[in-house]
Amino acid sequence: MRILNTFRLFLATLLASLALGAQAQLSIEITGTGAARFPVIIPIFENEGRLPQSVTDVVRADLERSGLFTLIDTGPLPMPESVTPDLAAVRARGADAVLTGSLVPMAGGRHEVRFRLFDAQKQLELGAMALPMTPAQNRLVGHRIADFVYEKLTGLPGYFATRIAYVVKSGPNFELQIADADGMNAATALRSREPIISPAWSPDGQRLAYVSFEQKKPIIYVHTLTTGQRRVVANFKGSNSAPAWSPDGSQLAVVLTKDGRSQLYAVGADGTGVRRLAQSSGIDTEPFWGADGHIYFTSDRGGSPQIYRIPAGGGSAQRVSFEGNYNVSPRLSFDGKLLAFITRNAGRFQVAVQDLATRQTTILTDSARDESPSFAPNGRMILYATDSGGRGVLSAVSTDGRIRQRLTVQAADVREPAWGPRIR
Repeated sequence: MRILNTFRLFLATLLASLALGAQAQLSIEITGTGAARFPVIIPIFENEGRLPQSVTDVVRADLERSGLFTLIDTGPLPMPESVTPDLAAVRARGADAVLTGSLVPMAGGRHEVRFRLFDAQKQLELGAMALPMTPAQNRLVGHRIADFVYEKLTGLPGYFATRIAYVVKSGPNFELQIADADGMNAATALRSREPIISPAWSPDGQRLAYVSFEQKKPIIYVHTLTTGQRRVVANFKGSNSAPAWSPDGSQLAVVLTKDGRSQLYAVGADGTGVRRLAQSSGIDTEPFWGADGHIYFTSDRGGSPQIYRIPAGGGSAQRVSFEGNYNVSPRLSFDGKLLAFITRNAGRFQVAVQDLATRQTTILTDSARDESPSFAPNGRMILYATDSGGRGVLSAVSTDGRIRQRLTVQAADVREPAWGPRIR
């Protein structure tokens, strides 16, 4: 019952946010896969033909796009959730796991999706779940099922039932859009003839902070997605930029020039209680408020742009990046172990990741103009913006560099990506 209630809350939140106007979808191209892929059977669910659109098609697409799974085809016959499959036969077909499922009709045209996952090697059941749905919720339910399979087989939380935000520029117009993690169900939160930059998700996934130039200067807004209500949280003299949420969602770290150079401040999510975070004779910018109690940021206080951190409650700055003479745009993984950033490498700007415990740095991309890295909630993938054919596109790369994807919108420039949190 607790699982079902949580899922109903998730549905209500997501459906309310998607009351925004639907827009052009992102298309995803897989450009690289992991070295080892897990073979799995995902047959159609029993009674799935009663739905106008498939649930298992979504599950399959999610798992295949992750680069970690190989799908073993078993034809059109379903494997009902109520029947334990012949796991020896599953193993003989070359699969290590199989998902069985059924749709059970409920009152009011609704269904309950029941499914079980089995390990064919160990000959045991890994878990089971039941989720309510309407026929129109096939994609959302499919994402949740894919998350279940991903977590059971990899040990990491899935990221398919999450959302991404990004900015699309088409001609003179800018749109702040929100989509599912696979680029589908795109909706527009804000349209403007002036630039929109730096979207940042609140920890609960209900709000976006961003910078809009609609008043002919950079102003920071907080936008509640379910209602469309916007609040100005920073409109001081000069520039107001680079909002980053505190882990509890009560404050934002921002960059203001109201006292001269670009410096770091904290402000309440309602626009009250502005306080300065750091003192510097240089330029401090691009803050990221980590769950480890530190605010990571870019500064040229040492002569070249490097990444530093300070305690969120105040204190001395500590340099974090040491390899190379240009490192910017820090983003901390949700578990606090990895730092993603943009590094200049032989004249090219590329996504890199640093293990904070060992200080080992790895360059993940081979492109030339990367920007705006953003971790998936499970820390496995990094979404970023880059150039392709003279226009902006979004790409994603795994933290080991093996899995790569590209997300594009036809005849438009796509920038400023931000990956939203998991909604529990």
